[in-house]
Amino acid sequence: MAQLEGYYFSAALSCTFLVSCLLFSAFSRALREPYMDEIFHLPQAQRYCEGHFSLSQWDPMITTLPGLYLLSVGVVKPASWIFGWSEHVVCSIGMLRFVNLLFSVGNFYLLYLLLRKVQPRHKATSSVQRILSTVTLAIFPTLYFFNFLYYTEAGSMFFTLFAYLMCLYGNHKTSALLGFCGFMFRQTNIIWAVFCAGNVIAQKLTEAWKTELQKKKEERLPPVRGPFSEFRKILRFLLAYSTSFKNLSALLLLTWPYGLLALLFCAFVAVNGGVVIGDRSSHEACLHFPQLFYFCSFTLFFSFPHLLSLSKIRAFLCLVWKRKLQFLAVTLVSIFLVWRFTYAHKYLLADNRHYTFYVWKRVFQRHEIVRYLLVPLYIFAGWSIADSLKSKPIFWNLMFFVCLFAVTVPQKLLEFRYFILPYVIYRLNIPLPPTSRLVCELGCYAVINFLTFYIFLHKTFQWPDSPDTQRFMW
Repeated sequence: MAQLEGYYFSAALSCTFLVSCLLFSAFSRALREPYMDEIFHLPQAQRYCEGHFSLSQWDPMITTLPGLYLLSVGVVKPASWIFGWSEHVVCSIGMLRFVNLLFSVGNFYLLYLLLRKVQPRHKATSSVQRILSTVTLAIFPTLYFFNFLYYTEAGSMFFTLFAYLMCLYGNHKTSALLGFCGFMFRQTNIIWAVFCAGNVIAQKLTEAWKTELQKKKEERLPPVRGPFSEFRKILRFLLAYSTSFKNLSALLLLTWPYGLLALLFCAFVAVNGGVVIGDRSSHEACLHFPQLFYFCSFTLFFSFPHLLSLSKIRAFLCLVWKRKLQFLAVTLVSIFLVWRFTYAHKYLLADNRHYTFYVWKRVFQRHEIVRYLLVPLYIFAGWSIADSLKSKPIFWNLMFFVCLFAVTVPQKLLEFRYFILPYVIYRLNIPLPPTSRLVCELGCYAVINFLTFYIFLHKTFQWPDSPDTQRFMW
């Protein structure tokens, strides 16, 4: 069976890469000039490729660190030495974009390895399910689209997934080093390096919690009842665990590489005067709590075969009826957060090349009350996501949701790209769905990708004040 799974994997990877190469060719023919953010990234990479690394050559409009450009030079430069290609060829737009296509192959392999590591192995889980899950995540529409443009998404995903994999295998020094590489692609990836450390801490807390529960069971102590009794028990356990020098020293020995990386990040923020480099005016941090609601809706949409069913809706409604006061409180808090902390970034309102522009204009701007009417949907989506992760230990869930909060809420701009990493990590950790649902999900992703690429390549338009061709994209 293991050998057969290897054949399945090779066939899936080869077919996906072949389709990607055909799409890359179509992109290259249609898009011969830099597009959107590429107008900043490509010239900067070409300057690095020509050996101009001085700060005076840096484009102040770029807000991320130069990880993508440095790695691109490390990939394309050896090609000029090996094949004798000219600098004009190896530093061309096509060659630099192709670097992200290579990252997509690495991401495919990493997704497969992570599914094998994260998902418990039992007879009910077939090799077909793992392969289908890998292909589905590899062509996840928002991620897959950016494999063909010179953006940071593919490389950022590669190093973050690689760091997570090394963390799961217990190689924490390598994980922290890869986390640093991810940070060099996008500063917010430091949160996923913290998530790796949190994964280690959650594992140790879960082991200690199980021991604590077993001890109480053997002592036959009467269960503590009342509102929030489980929460109080966990809080007391965490307090006792964190005041033990032995426990803290054991955790420090395991997580010190991540701590070192966190200190390096703090030093960077202190020296730089903030997380963002370059143009900070358009990337100001704020408390944008509805970003969590947008992420939940995004996840519900792309994972609807797993999160949306009549049985789930019935279970949710029964729970709402059973716990009316709790859900009323959650609803009121959510309405307050939507009212007080909703922001519309100037790019969201002005740039009609992004799908988010139309989502905002045709849904949220249709009427003031729409944003409040969506609150029940947000609550259902959040509950459904939490319910799908109930197989994971409570401490893992705590770490994941804290990191999700940290990576989404400070962002003022609503952009689907910011949801890619948390979505993929979430999707990797839910139980493997039945084959029928995976086929449904894969089919939906294929249709969305077809429509996205068709619209991008063929449904172009022009602005009245510009002769340049404009295209619709994520």
